[in-house]
Amino acid sequence: MIGNMMFQPLLISSLIEHAATYHADTEIISKNTDGSMTHTNWGQVAQNAKRFANVLASFDLAISDRVATIAWNNHRHLETWYGISGSGLVCHTINPRLFPEQLSYIVNDADDKVLIFDKTFINLVLSIKDSIPSVEHFICLDAFDRDIQKALPNVCFYDDLIKERSDQFEWTELDEAKASSLCYTSGTTGNPKGVLYSHRSTVLHSYASSLPDSFNFSALDRILPVVPMFHVNAWGTPYSAAMIGCSMVLPGPMLDGASLVQLIDQYKVTNALGVPTIWQGLLNAAYQSGSKLESLVRNIVGGAACPPSMLKAFKDDFQCETIHAWGMTETSPLGAVNQLKAKHLETDETEQFKQRFAQGRPPYGVSLRVCHDEKGVEESARDGYTPGHLQIKGHWIVESYFNQFDHALTQDNWFDTGDIATLDQDGYMQISDRSKDLIKSGGEWISSVELENIAIAHPELEMVAVIAASHAKWDERPILIAKRAAVSSLSEAEVLAFYHNKIAKWQIPDRVIFVDAIPVGGTGKILKKDLREIYGSVLLEETPA
Repeated sequence: MIGNMMFQPLLISSLIEHAATYHADTEIISKNTDGSMTHTNWGQVAQNAKRFANVLASFDLAISDRVATIAWNNHRHLETWYGISGSGLVCHTINPRLFPEQLSYIVNDADDKVLIFDKTFINLVLSIKDSIPSVEHFICLDAFDRDIQKALPNVCFYDDLIKERSDQFEWTELDEAKASSLCYTSGTTGNPKGVLYSHRSTVLHSYASSLPDSFNFSALDRILPVVPMFHVNAWGTPYSAAMIGCSMVLPGPMLDGASLVQLIDQYKVTNALGVPTIWQGLLNAAYQSGSKLESLVRNIVGGAACPPSMLKAFKDDFQCETIHAWGMTETSPLGAVNQLKAKHLETDETEQFKQRFAQGRPPYGVSLRVCHDEKGVEESARDGYTPGHLQIKGHWIVESYFNQFDHALTQDNWFDTGDIATLDQDGYMQISDRSKDLIKSGGEWISSVELENIAIAHPELEMVAVIAASHAKWDERPILIAKRAAVSSLSEAEVLAFYHNKIAKWQIPDRVIFVDAIPVGGTGKILKKDLREIYGSVLLEETPA
């Protein structure tokens, strides 16, 4: 026997339709690439999304074809998101910070048919356009620009395209399991891997992330997603905001502290989301300007651990609640949020403050466990002390990677995150280490293996190892430990120059440290733990306080 209730598929188009129906006049404030501001609202966003859906319909695309975007957080980008997914296509957000060869690989692997870009990325698009043959249409997210047309003759301009189209469009009827968006993670060795989200997983994720014990959004809020829309879909905030009907301030390309302080104060932002390096810049700018960030009620910190000093500064100096959150591309990304439970309110402020250090506990919809190994054969104790391999399962967790037919799960269907963590009896999780020596710099992953593979190709280096060194601004930065060939006089500058044009500049190691020998274990593996103990603080010693 089944229940006698209506069934409606969980579709992204229902989010924008809800926002347009019940929150049409709620403001969307957007900073453009030229620094100007655009004031629009959910009703106009929905109309332009339908206009853009009509544009896409004229391209003769098939259901589930991929449409790529390389763009900042702005109103045009937001409109395209809903136009793409609402018409049955897949919105593929691309991180412009990747190296051009990686970008070409990603576009080709996704088989993108359309590439949408902000004008600030024209040179990046030009650098890869000849190596991405699947792309049939290039769209600049702006008004007509003669210089861009001259550089890319077959380009179309977003404003011109939607001006010619009707705002009447029937959102495509889809199975909720159909793909809605695609993000690639560089948090692995080798080529980036695609994570293909469904309409169902995205809508459920929006519900979970909006809950009071998660990001705690309401229609009373004005949120500032500083985390880019190309970074795991801005943590899902464009979808959650439409579901809740709250106002949004989209910061565009200007993510420096002074610009963010100005946006928060001018537009009375209540909630903001970003990585710790962003918030450090915000704090510095607020102190310098004398701003008290009076409207800011809470900020969500993810992408890297939040220093206790930052939690304290926001609380004591700005009366702003700072909330740890954890996730990854494979988890959509919400996996845990550090909201207190009622029993914690019975403890003193010092104990509550300590409780905030953990990455948090899972919302309904996902489950966490820690195991003695990545296969998940035996769980570690949930005592808050015993570490294990962090694994997750749930409604918005990856099952397999795009274009890869092997499951990404353990035999009992959990996803191993690659992190080492502890869990307590209440489900609070704290990451203590990473199992595969990945380096997380400013919220972005860097592969140590990839850096090592480049370095070892130098004819004057005999042995190399890349480790994460603590950094005052970026949390972690890579450093290269290298053993030179016997007759070599290779310099640090020459080794760093060897990385040029082989990897993105921001991924190049900060230092090269030459040693006479690199420690190895009994099986011949490099003992990176020993190296981290010796050199893990070298950048802190060199970085001014």
